[in-house]
Amino acid sequence: MSNFLTDIRFLKGVGEKRAQHLYSLGIDTIGALLRYFPRRYEDFSDIKQIFDCESDQKVCIKARVITPVTEHIIRKNMKLYKFKVSDGTAHLQVTIFNNKYLAARLHEGQEYLFAGKIQVGRFFYEMSSPEIREVGADGIAPIYPASKNMTSAAISKLVKTALQSCEIEDVLPESVRNTYKLCDLRTAINNIHFPKSPEALESAKKHLVFEELFTLRTGLMLLKNKRRIASPFVLETDYTKEYIASLPFEMTGAQKRVIGECVSDMASGRVMNRLVQGDVGCGKTAVAAALMYHTAKSGFQSAIMAPTEILAEQHYKNLCESLKNTDIKCVLLTGSLKKSERQRAKDLLLSGEAQIAVGTHALISGDVGFCKLALVITDEQHRFGVTQRALFSGKGAHPHTLVMSATPIPRTLGLIIYGDLDISIIDEYPRGRQQIENYCVESGLRPRVFGYIKKHLDEGRQGYIVCPMVEENEEINLKSAEQYYAEIKDDAFKNYSVGLLHGKMKPKEKEAVMRDFKSGKIQLLVCTTVIEVGIDVPNAAIMVIENAERFGLSGLHQLRGRIGRGSYKSTCIFISDYKSGTTADRLNVIKSSTDGFKIADEDLRLRGPGDFLGSRQHGLPQLKIADIYADADVLRLSGMAAASLLESDPKLTAPEHANLRQEIINMYKKLHEN
Repeated sequence: MSNFLTDIRFLKGVGEKRAQHLYSLGIDTIGALLRYFPRRYEDFSDIKQIFDCESDQKVCIKARVITPVTEHIIRKNMKLYKFKVSDGTAHLQVTIFNNKYLAARLHEGQEYLFAGKIQVGRFFYEMSSPEIREVGADGIAPIYPASKNMTSAAISKLVKTALQSCEIEDVLPESVRNTYKLCDLRTAINNIHFPKSPEALESAKKHLVFEELFTLRTGLMLLKNKRRIASPFVLETDYTKEYIASLPFEMTGAQKRVIGECVSDMASGRVMNRLVQGDVGCGKTAVAAALMYHTAKSGFQSAIMAPTEILAEQHYKNLCESLKNTDIKCVLLTGSLKKSERQRAKDLLLSGEAQIAVGTHALISGDVGFCKLALVITDEQHRFGVTQRALFSGKGAHPHTLVMSATPIPRTLGLIIYGDLDISIIDEYPRGRQQIENYCVESGLRPRVFGYIKKHLDEGRQGYIVCPMVEENEEINLKSAEQYYAEIKDDAFKNYSVGLLHGKMKPKEKEAVMRDFKSGKIQLLVCTTVIEVGIDVPNAAIMVIENAERFGLSGLHQLRGRIGRGSYKSTCIFISDYKSGTTADRLNVIKSSTDGFKIADEDLRLRGPGDFLGSRQHGLPQLKIADIYADADVLRLSGMAAASLLESDPKLTAPEHANLRQEIINMYKKLHEN
């Protein structure tokens, strides 16, 4: 991309000192500066008269300063600068906050353009913190994310310099631009920074959003194709049907469909890289068990890695039970095993006597080896980093890989987060799964909530009370698990068996508490989100979540999934004193729906994709201009365009695709070294 990659310090007007300020904003090259897009715009072309303005209206005023600019010290580090202006129709009081440099540039008697929100009273007009330009600087002005040392105006000036000196070559091939009626890149970059009109700005956004998503999708498709390598484990005979027939329950159609997709991958001659995504309680582990049985009957080994010892033990017991009438041997590998037990498990795996390994991250220890590892499964994959998953796959010679997630991701976002994987979705619940009743109540109703919990415990059921924090914090008024436990065990629930579980406890302590809860020895468990993943206690039928506003929607849904797992009617109560705003909207969503995918979609709409994108430690680039929720249609179209292009040029070796290839390398860096 020509001098797009030139270090920003070599741009005229920058130098070493300014370069450091630009680096802190993420601007390290001239290209990064040109792709540092404005966060909003002020329209200085549509000038209003002060007298005609209405309160809370965003306007641009052309007026003359008629009083000196006076300084007012409000408190330490807070100064106000006030003055009056007039356009002949009325006077306007202007206030500037903490900006002595701007105040010093304003001169009594001179005319300026003032853009901002106006307040209109009975006898006054006011404007606070307006954008101020000299007369003649009309048009739509960009406002950039700025810092103390690098103002929006300074960035704007540097962008103008870069546009004058920089060669801008298109990333999008001409054929793609023509098909989707997109302007060229120079026009787009010019108009995203200094739009000649609202229509020109819209055209620029259209190009840049499409280009960003197209580059991302093309890169992910290249990565997926790169991973489609020949497999040393071709499992042609399907043994899953005999496993399914041996089960004491009927698998859902969705489970059978997903198993079929995986079996097809494993017989294809290429390595499987598949994500199985499904809501809480949809039966993902049964799918994993069928595939491990299939692998063992084919003469190979498989391993499943879980994020906690509790979950690993649960998987191990369930597998041993379902395989008790077969000759398939299963071993458990966790950190708390005795040295002799651990050594025996390792020996059985290395010799090939054990066909299935179940464990935690202990599976990826350097001293653990396998004989013929053909399938690796990562459960609750978001709990593991990329390095851990790579080490796990590295235990075999290109084994088939399956990752499972019970954190539903909206389909649009899934295309990006998991764009390098084939995706299977289990969208059906097993028969007998209980619907959960949901209530949102204020903290003042806690005594009634306690009474409702006791009713369940008296009927022989068990329950959870979830707190957002482990310990008390004087600065944040939240219920902590330790404080809560101390208060209720000798008071409201003194006649019941109450347990405490949180992440700061030692592993053996946590294991002991969970065993007591699973056995029924503990009736009510006060806990943090440590119970979010994989805890299966069918007798638990009530959950109370304190300070529910502190949790994300997907987190609340995951927690709620710990109840309703048996044959008993279950209830989840969310306690929060927030009655309005986005928080109330989120709680209404969780109260009215138990569909994890619908909840995830609403979560995306309400809080944006940042948290979702951060959940996968993948090294994916941050989007600069595209919005996954608002631009879902463009995401779909860009994927179609990327697939079509790669069909004709699978490795982007054609000369006309050189800039696109370079942009993908820049975007992905370590993910695309060639």
